[in-house]
Amino acid sequence: MRGKKITFFIVVAVIALLGYLAAFGLEFSIGDKDYEIKGAGKMRFGIDIRGGIEAIYEPKDPETKPTEEQLEAARAVIETRLDLRNITDREVTVDVDNAMLIVRFPWASSEIEFDPQKAIAEIGQTAMLSFRDPEGNILLKGDTVISSKPVYDPNERTYNISLEFNDEGAKLFEEATGKLVGKNMSIFMDEDEISAPRVNETIAGGKAQITGKFTAEDAKRLSNQISSGSLPFSLKSENNNSISPTLGSSALDIMLKAGFIGFILVCLFMLLYYRLPGFVAIFALSLQIIGQILALSIPQFTLTLPGIAAIILSIGMGVDANVIISERIKEEVREGKSVGAAIDAGFHKAFSAVFDGNITTAIVAVILMKFGSGTMISFGYSLLTGVLLNFVAGVLSARLMIRSLSMFSQLRKPFLFGARREAK
Repeated sequence: MRGKKITFFIVVAVIALLGYLAAFGLEFSIGDKDYEIKGAGKMRFGIDIRGGIEAIYEPKDPETKPTEEQLEAARAVIETRLDLRNITDREVTVDVDNAMLIVRFPWASSEIEFDPQKAIAEIGQTAMLSFRDPEGNILLKGDTVISSKPVYDPNERTYNISLEFNDEGAKLFEEATGKLVGKNMSIFMDEDEISAPRVNETIAGGKAQITGKFTAEDAKRLSNQISSGSLPFSLKSENNNSISPTLGSSALDIMLKAGFIGFILVCLFMLLYYRLPGFVAIFALSLQIIGQILALSIPQFTLTLPGIAAIILSIGMGVDANVIISERIKEEVREGKSVGAAIDAGFHKAFSAVFDGNITTAIVAVILMKFGSGTMISFGYSLLTGVLLNFVAGVLSARLMIRSLSMFSQLRKPFLFGARREAK
């Protein structure tokens, strides 16, 4: 019985710890490596809030005249790189007439000097990748590579790089490896060799692995180089400048102030109308908000105005879930059930309504992230994390806390659950 009574205090302590991490972050070291959990102060904001960079990319070789299809392919590669780095607030525009790409994206959270030339390095190398034979002849280019990622080999206890090619690349790669069995196939970034793996056999099917006892860092670096070289031609960026925020930090301050006032009013309503379940709901909503801050700040997912709208929407769904649960508990208490039985029955009967409302929203969020781009991904991600945290905070943690508090005899009065028992 005593163990259950302290559950509430354990959950509150966990919420407080997570709240500290969300507010201030944490820096620590393990061995000779430094790690950091970034808090709200180091969150990455979109162009609309903090501003960013505009960079113009042109073919490195002035003799290169890329087609519209090639420019679109280059745009897709750059957009993919930005999405993989969680930079969802970006614009990549193709200028076919002048054979250039105009890229706009926000500053990194750690950016202080606001140097555009330094910031565009975040996009990655814009050189052309090629696979060559020992004589230097190009066998296939990087735009045939669909994906490149490090994979761990548990048998050798080392890392390899897994490659996947498109249909054209699979055919060319099979032909190339068939001719180079027992020889090295060099991988070049423009004219710089970055790797020269040995071909042991003919590789068909469009999938291959580069082995070589790589460390995790080496495998990731080479994998990123191959991925970033999936361009149809080399690019350079010499013209770049800063972009002023379209809304500004003052707009963020106003939104935060409005959100704080709204949260206080919601907490007062829950506390006064539902009493003990409302008191627990305050902690559940706090956990949900803290979780969403960490879900954005730790992976440095760009927070845009649509993303803030998704957070507000998910908080509203969290309030709705707590209202449904509190009303169900109140009904069970009115029917004369004991407090413990009313809590169990209330959560059981409310779960289907909460689940239905959240699962349909989660499906929409996943679709937005799968098929959308830019700020649509920001909205979908913020909404999805909010829905998932709603289950954890609004259902699981709330149930643990209210069951724990109900173990205290002073807190078992029907009045504290928003209702008095009906006379039998």
